[in-house]
Amino acid sequence: LVGDDGYEPDKAIDETLKMIEQQKVFSLLGYVGTPTANAVLPIVKEMDVPLVGAFTGAMSLRQPVTEQVFNVRASYDDEAETLVAHFIAKGAKSVAVFYQDDGFGSAVLSGTEKALKKRNMAIAAKGSFQRNTLAIKTGLAAMLDAKPDAVVMVGTYAPLAAFIREARTAGLKSQLATVSFVGTDNLVSDVGAAGDGVVISQVVPFPDDNDLPIQRDCREALAASGGGKLGFVNFEGCITAKVMVAALERAGAAPERAGLVKALQGMQGYDLGGLKLSFAANNHQALSDVFLTQIQGGKIAKLR
Repeated sequence: LVGDDGYEPDKAIDETLKMIEQQKVFSLLGYVGTPTANAVLPIVKEMDVPLVGAFTGAMSLRQPVTEQVFNVRASYDDEAETLVAHFIAKGAKSVAVFYQDDGFGSAVLSGTEKALKKRNMAIAAKGSFQRNTLAIKTGLAAMLDAKPDAVVMVGTYAPLAAFIREARTAGLKSQLATVSFVGTDNLVSDVGAAGDGVVISQVVPFPDDNDLPIQRDCREALAASGGGKLGFVNFEGCITAKVMVAALERAGAAPERAGLVKALQGMQGYDLGGLKLSFAANNHQALSDVFLTQIQGGKIAKLR
């Protein structure tokens, strides 16, 4: 069963209540976005329905640990720390944040603040825009005024592509980076030549590689379903699905919700085909690895 919330919190609530109350779902899987996942969190708690593998790194789903919520991917704090460390290593003395003005943007903004505070630094400037719009000019003006060495951008691919193009046209020299939620393949396609040099943190290994069995497994599964090329987003979806299937297998032939929770918490050091993940009663985030990529010549390449 699939519900489309249009990346809007109110609709996420409606679709979730429909699935739980009318369609009697056993569990919720793969919700997309911080504001939408945050919106259904009270429902998940009250109705005691497991929510597994949300496509967000928000700390609100991680700390404090919610019994029903299990995160597969690394957090936005993990991604922000990796990006700030990369900027500092490249000589950056000032870091600004251009962000979507909602729970998603606030989550990455907070992670960037934490990473800078560890280094006795503060955010040099902030600029924001509204979700589901391309209204980036005010936020861009803040960046142009501050002239930071680096900018962490937080948003979906369309507004960030617009920001990058206009920033380069306006002569902004800052290093630019964003986090995994952006949708790497769509950003690369949309931004064009202006995207060269933009760094993107990822929470899955490089999908074009064949180093790990899970890369090959997911590529084959996608091909079998007619799903096209394996990229960062659908690779994460495949990993999340495999975690869910493994937990269901461990929960037995007739699993109950409490049994699924117990099965997930028992997955410690579980090998998912070259990716080892661990849950525990006090840790509902399975993976914490972050990988850096960069747009080079209109394609995405590994940095490390």
